[in-house]
Amino acid sequence: MRILCAALCGFVLDLLLGDPEWLTPFHPVVLMGKAISALEKGLRALFPKTEKGEEGAGLLLAVSMTAGTLTLCKLILHALASFSPPLSFSVEAIWCWQALAVKNLRDEALRVQNALENESLDAARKAVSRIVGRDTAQLSAEGVARAAVETVAENFSDGVIAPLFYMLLGGAPLALCYKAVNTMDSMVGYKNARCLHFGRAPAKLDDAANYIPARLAALLLIAAARIMGEDAASALRIWRRDRRKHESPNSAQCEAAMAGALGLRLCGPATYFGVRHDKPWIGDQRRAIVPGDIRRACRLEYAGAVLGLAVFGAARLLCIII
Repeated sequence: MRILCAALCGFVLDLLLGDPEWLTPFHPVVLMGKAISALEKGLRALFPKTEKGEEGAGLLLAVSMTAGTLTLCKLILHALASFSPPLSFSVEAIWCWQALAVKNLRDEALRVQNALENESLDAARKAVSRIVGRDTAQLSAEGVARAAVETVAENFSDGVIAPLFYMLLGGAPLALCYKAVNTMDSMVGYKNARCLHFGRAPAKLDDAANYIPARLAALLLIAAARIMGEDAASALRIWRRDRRKHESPNSAQCEAAMAGALGLRLCGPATYFGVRHDKPWIGDQRRAIVPGDIRRACRLEYAGAVLGLAVFGAARLLCIII
């Protein structure tokens, strides 16, 4: 029951507060990023600069970050509980809040919509560059809107549903362990010259950690589409047809469901670090994308998040009762 209550408190805190800027230096993901950078530097110096050496260093990074995060969080909560159970619960609730990104994802996406509607294309490109990894300098207004909708869809899985899933499975320590895996992938999981071999183990671990949550997230988006009056039948159809149209086994899951729900075509060719990648299109272009589609995507994100909390919470409660 403690885990369920902590998760509920964390969810409410996230909806109310998001990610305040004053908290950024102390945010667990920021601290994880610093730890990953330090470990990468040390491990690269320790292992030989060969393909096998880099793979070994990356594997040790993956193991040490996941095991270290899980162990450290559990030890802290246990130590706090030994003299103040309410303090231990409060810390766990705060960690649950910081593991989620429901409000922050919406706020960043709506900032892009506001720039498209009320400012300039350059301002919109700058706003969307905060939440996407692709090059944004040459994006059209339609490209900016598409990138924002794609980001809401993709991050609905790894910023909302996956943390919720692991949170209600093993509390804040397991949720933060997942965030460590996800942060490693975002930092070293690229197939470029620097990370091709070093980032292989972290990238594979991220694929494994997201395999179930990504599919649950897509199904929750389809259910949310039904509740919010979007095209749930199309969301299901496009998800079944296009969910494998990505090099990653997980990334297209939510994008396909979102594309179908909104009647849009997402993904397609994109440029990363000056290199064009001819990714396949997902969905059917029943109409041109408009800035207002960003808000519709955010509404689906919020509805899906509440559904996720309800479903996972009910499952947790059922396990307690049984």
